[in-house]
Amino acid sequence: MAMHSFTIDLAPRPRGVHLVTREILAAIDADGVELGLLHLFLQHTSAGLTLGENASPEVRTDLERWFRRLAPDGAAYFEHTLEGADDMPAHAKAAVVGASLTLPWRGGRAALGRWQGIYLCEFRERGGPRTVLATVVD
Repeated sequence: MAMHSFTIDLAPRPRGVHLVTREILAAIDADGVELGLLHLFLQHTSAGLTLGENASPEVRTDLERWFRRLAPDGAAYFEHTLEGADDMPAHAKAAVVGASLTLPWRGGRAALGRWQGIYLCEFRERGGPRTVLATVVD
């Protein structure tokens, strides 16, 4: 069993659900790995990683709208407001979405379904750069 590790730095993005499949996969150089697993881990607590439909941008817009209703900025029931009205809602959303994905690796690439893409869910207005650790295991 061999392991290949990569650090992927994502540029800052505004709040929203962003399709980052190409950016993530372009940073992974696992030549010769025909069969295995790809694990992606986002090193942040106010953003998330998930899979979603990669063709229609309306899906990302609808998800962002749903996230805003799920945990609204400035809700009176949040006590943790030290970093602003969007801080605790961002942590709550990130807890729901999660920080990691494990994907099958086949034929030298991630074996995503036809309409699947990797989403970075940015839950802060200005979340800053984000780092993803990628590990390919064969």
